[in-house]
Amino acid sequence: VQLVESGGGLVQAGGSLTLSCAASGLSLEDYAIAWFRQAPGKEREFVALINWSSSTIYYADSVKGRFTISRDNAKNTVYLQMNSLNPEDTATYYCAATWRGISTVVAGYEYWGQGTQVTVSS
Repeated sequence: VQLVESGGGLVQAGGSLTLSCAASGLSLEDYAIAWFRQAPGKEREFVALINWSSSTIYYADSVKGRFTISRDNAKNTVYLQMNSLNPEDTATYYCAATWRGISTVVAGYEYWGQGTQVTVSS
């Protein structure tokens, strides 16, 4: 089982990025998927989640209205569209998968990607 994030990079404040999370070894349609992020010296924090059917979507208050999570089960990929980025969004972003049901905590996820770095300059 492997989750691979991509799409990170360096962007100016106010800019946009789209992250992708591609899965192999499992069918994402059976899993809820979340994005977490971790800034240097801080704990990993919840960003957004989407259930298997896209009928349930949650966002952290800090990204609500700016980030959009979506999934394409046919492509076995989940996306995180990030708009109006600011320096506080700088972090390593991780996608995670669980078959146990949606969760906003790290311990709720069995599978994790290696992360992709997002850096927002002011």
